[in-house]
Amino acid sequence: MESYFQLRQNNTNVKTEIIAGISSFLATAYIIVVNPTILAQAGMPFSGVLTATVLVSFFSSVMMGLYARNPVLVAPGMGLNAFFTFSAVLGMGVTWQVALGAVFWSGVVFLLLSLFNIRTMIVRAIPRPLRFAIAAGIGLFITLVGLINAKFIVANPATVLGVGALTPALLTFLAGLLVTSILVVRNVKGGILLGILFTTLLSYPLGRWWATDLDPLISWQGVLAAPDFSLVLELDLVNSFQLAIVPVVFAFLFTDMFDSISTFVGLAEAADLMDEHGEPRNIQRSLTTDAVATTLAGLVGSSPGTAYVESAVGIEAGGRTGLTAVVGGLLFLPFLFLAPLLSMIPAIATAPALVLVGAFMIRPVTKIDWFKMDDALPAFLAMVLIPFTYSITQGIIWGFLSWTALKVVTGKRKEVSLALWIINFFAILALML
Repeated sequence: MESYFQLRQNNTNVKTEIIAGISSFLATAYIIVVNPTILAQAGMPFSGVLTATVLVSFFSSVMMGLYARNPVLVAPGMGLNAFFTFSAVLGMGVTWQVALGAVFWSGVVFLLLSLFNIRTMIVRAIPRPLRFAIAAGIGLFITLVGLINAKFIVANPATVLGVGALTPALLTFLAGLLVTSILVVRNVKGGILLGILFTTLLSYPLGRWWATDLDPLISWQGVLAAPDFSLVLELDLVNSFQLAIVPVVFAFLFTDMFDSISTFVGLAEAADLMDEHGEPRNIQRSLTTDAVATTLAGLVGSSPGTAYVESAVGIEAGGRTGLTAVVGGLLFLPFLFLAPLLSMIPAIATAPALVLVGAFMIRPVTKIDWFKMDDALPAFLAMVLIPFTYSITQGIIWGFLSWTALKVVTGKRKEVSLALWIINFFAILALML
């Protein structure tokens, strides 16, 4: 273990790596509940998605540790699961089986791009302000989903959107949001997960002590059960391999790729995990692992897997090698058998977590030069159109097209690369489909 993970060379030891792995897991474990909650709204069984979430998180994190030897956990990504449910399935009318097929094909393409190193050209083609804006826009979208799940934001015929009535359910959400925020601010390990558990306990009296439309919000279904493998190989590979699904595949590929790259770069810079060339350590192997995670997700029944920025918690605890990821990955396994217990957690209990994840994801906007308007306007459009159109795809498309149009008419055509012109072609094609 010492020689394989090069513990001494990285100024760490087995004890430190184990503690770091546990820390990263606690920061990431909320996805075990949140991912099934979101994908269940696409018509998928909660227990089946939970099993798929655990499988993807376990296998991919362990692969990251053993193959890429980086202290980064991999699990189904926030934003990607929102796109799967609300844009692809509910928005475009694609069945969840076809959406799983699109996840698989995006993973295959990502894997090929990683193996042949074509990703470098694509990364350079996407303007940095747009990358930051899209990440922030997805964060706003996730926050909107959380507020809607909590019925804090409701439909209003007069104003399109409005604030919900102050019911016991909404008060429970607000209390859960406050407590979860306090835990996060105080840097409590597993704060988001503890917030979900706290809000679940608060939700129990709803429909019992008060008359609400959430009765019964929580029903006891036991604790242990065999894993639900009903979603394994349920993807539709044939119908997902057609021109009409290209925008879905591209959106999965784009979001997954840049989310992973930005995560690896950020974590590597923060923890000084750079190679001799000044690039993130083992970046090609790390991205290959990420691509395998997405391909696996399509096969077992989940939205795409991606590297988790919450791994920074473990890195701050001293994790520097792949042993951290192996420990964190192994900790996902017991949850294969806890579907009945976890299915008791209502959507209102995960809503505070969604709101706070949105707060984390909006940070990149500080890197945009808001005084350079030919950069700022396309970035702004991309960021706001994602939540306002309830479509990640639309935000990405109009961000690309507006960037290109402004650069061309202001005499800065050289800032639009050939690769971006090709991406624009697919963006326009997506609007016509």
